[in-house]
Amino acid sequence: MPLYKRIPRVGIGGPVGSGKTMLIERIVPLLYDKGYRVGIISNDVVSKEDANRMRHNLATKRGLLPEELVIGIATGGCPHTAVREDPSMNLSAVEEMESKHNYLDLIIIESGGDNITTTFSPALADYFIYLIDVSGGDKYPRKRGLGIETCDLLVINKIDIAPYVEADLKIMEKDAKHVRGNRPFVFVNSKGGEGINEVASYIIRDVLFEAPKNIQI
Repeated sequence: MPLYKRIPRVGIGGPVGSGKTMLIERIVPLLYDKGYRVGIISNDVVSKEDANRMRHNLATKRGLLPEELVIGIATGGCPHTAVREDPSMNLSAVEEMESKHNYLDLIIIESGGDNITTTFSPALADYFIYLIDVSGGDKYPRKRGLGIETCDLLVINKIDIAPYVEADLKIMEKDAKHVRGNRPFVFVNSKGGEGINEVASYIIRDVLFEAPKNIQI
């Protein structure tokens, strides 16, 4: 039996540029305002750029968490392998975080940008958020893929640029409902903050099993 406390884990995946890092940077302050303490593990192929960015924006700049609570992993190959087929590197990082910081309420694991087949191993993540963005066109939800179909929460990001890329949000909503059935999805503008409260509420309710306070779904 492990000597450390097992901390709930949320996996966040999606293609390059879909806004995973910015979503995390927006969610974490909301969770901290509600009293939840969060650690972050960020995967990328060869660099730790996203981890360094979050460390700067959330730890150094805003002082929300210690720098050691943002860990970067250079997977050396397709990031989805490190969160699905062989999550050993991530599991090791999670266990280290659990043993050193057992006061945490949540660990967020970011997959490096990948295609629409990305999913997380159930041994690694308890809850899976998948991001797409409207720049790929309003056809994105109906193109399906394991990430879109099976994630616990689908986030459709960058809705602010929909008029400029001729993406019809009503079509995306209709197709997302058809493809996902009863599974939830949220329209988000991470840069402007629209929809972020809703994403945080799902995490609080479905992962932390608390009633969201002052956040409406």
